[in-house]
Amino acid sequence: MAEKKSRAAARKIKDKWKAKVWYNLLAPEMFNRQVLGETPTDTPDKLVGRVTEVTVQDLTGDFSKMHIKLQFRVNQVQGQDALTQFVGHDMTSDYIRRLTRRKRTRTDLTVDVVTKDGWNVRVKPMAITDRRIQTSKQRVIRTIMAKLVADVAAKQSIGEFVKGVISGDLAKTIAQGCKPIHPVSRVEVRKSEVWAIGEIPPPAEVPPAATEAPPPPPAPEEPAPPQPQEPEPAPEELTPEELPPDDI
Repeated sequence: MAEKKSRAAARKIKDKWKAKVWYNLLAPEMFNRQVLGETPTDTPDKLVGRVTEVTVQDLTGDFSKMHIKLQFRVNQVQGQDALTQFVGHDMTSDYIRRLTRRKRTRTDLTVDVVTKDGWNVRVKPMAITDRRIQTSKQRVIRTIMAKLVADVAAKQSIGEFVKGVISGDLAKTIAQGCKPIHPVSRVEVRKSEVWAIGEIPPPAEVPPAATEAPPPPPAPEEPAPPQPQEPEPAPEELTPEELPPDDI
């Protein structure tokens, strides 16, 4: 009896999977709507709210960014495509551990910033010095980091800010700002979280296809046939009486 129930349950599970359809997960506009992967579901409503995680290497092919993980949440379904939004990023724990060595000081910070288009993002940068420093210097470094991150975010949109975090431009700005206090050997934005979504950029406009076929190119003009040339008249023969005396 138990064997019959297990077979019936297995049959139901199999039929349930047959009813599911695979949908393509697309990245937001800031990543050119690249395909992140596929996910199955029986109804499109269940896709909204799902979170997927990919590395920067998967999106750009840059092997040096394989330690950066990006999180995207599905917010809309259009046909067979599930559109996503950026909700944060993180770094692998083994990469963070490699940066932290003995006789060095790691200064962490958590700051909430607002971008130019109204996105509220919590950013967690960290600065690592080549030797141990005093607590007073750590406080000054935290203050400088908080001000620099807030100023950069206020001047950029969410797409520009995220690209600056991934590329390392924001980390370079923080390192330059902290240099007068104490030289910083490494700066990383180890984590970010989107707390409030602001203005969403419109999708890129695609030029409409031409409805009328373009006119065919003009046919090349055929050269005119050559006109027959009239033969030149033969010179008239002179009679002996008409020749001059020297020619006789």
